[in-house]
Amino acid sequence: MRKHRTLHHLARLCAAACLLPLAAQAGDYAVKATHRIGGDGGWDYLSCDPASGRVFIARGDRVQVVDPASGRLLGEIAGTPGVHGVAIAADLGKGYASNGRDQSVTVFDLASLRTLGKVATPGGDNPDFIAYDSATHRVFAFNGRSHDATVIDAATDRVVATIALGGKPEAAVADGRGHVFVDIEDRNSLTAIDSGTARVSASWPVAGCDEPAGLAIDAAAHRLFVACHNRALVVVNADSGAAVATLPIGDGVDAAAFDAQSQLAFSSQGDGTLSIVKAEGGDRYRVQQTAVTMAGARTMALNPRTHEVYVVSAEFGDAPAATASQPRPRRPMKPGSFTLMVLAPKAD
Repeated sequence: MRKHRTLHHLARLCAAACLLPLAAQAGDYAVKATHRIGGDGGWDYLSCDPASGRVFIARGDRVQVVDPASGRLLGEIAGTPGVHGVAIAADLGKGYASNGRDQSVTVFDLASLRTLGKVATPGGDNPDFIAYDSATHRVFAFNGRSHDATVIDAATDRVVATIALGGKPEAAVADGRGHVFVDIEDRNSLTAIDSGTARVSASWPVAGCDEPAGLAIDAAAHRLFVACHNRALVVVNADSGAAVATLPIGDGVDAAAFDAQSQLAFSSQGDGTLSIVKAEGGDRYRVQQTAVTMAGARTMALNPRTHEVYVVSAEFGDAPAATASQPRPRRPMKPGSFTLMVLAPKAD
């Protein structure tokens, strides 16, 4: 994830609210609950384990594990310096956290949250986004600074390959059939990986996309949803790399998801919006809703069982005065303000 993204003013949040449909549709999303989680430190990606319903939140030097129904903090996975995200290997009962500051991946037990070990990413600098491919039982840690991916055999927790990507990787998804796709932020492109051979099988420019960030997949239709920083969600044919549709989204996107049952694609933006796109078949897509979340809620997770969407953000104070060593100082987070928001479809 890019670290220089900033929060937007309330005026932009109010402007985002004006994008909402005048009349609510059946299935539109609304805020179901808001929970103060608290805790120090910034955050990065969220993940959800559908079997347990728990949400995993990367929080700087640990992973917070939260029950979204009650907002209760169920536990923390410590010893994850610079953690960016968590991959869920549900079929193996394990989770994997990418640790950007010590070039490693932490392995933990999904049920007990007990740490099982650490896997170094040799040569892989700043493991950031992390994904699991159930077809090959392999974990892919995408290294932001070394522009490659470390491949870990989840059965043995050993590194089996390093894949050069030729650019800065951002989000990634697996199709369940032995392919992993990753967007390359600084090249405005998508790369397809054969997860069995651990080799790049294709690379495509994404027409109409500037700085791809979030990525989601409709595995049945072979369609990828690339969320871009020029406020565009580009739908791409996963077989050919051709763009088949482009939809408008909000500003400051960093995550995307697709719900196969409802045929809805989601992208979360730092301007405090959640863009929701309906797949209508035959490469026809429309923006169904722009829901208001929280300023700074740029990452998200989806529970495909409950169809709930989770976003997080916090309240911030005024930035301190700039100095020679800190020309662009960050705004301090207000203590105890870190918040989880749950959005769910309204009843028909």
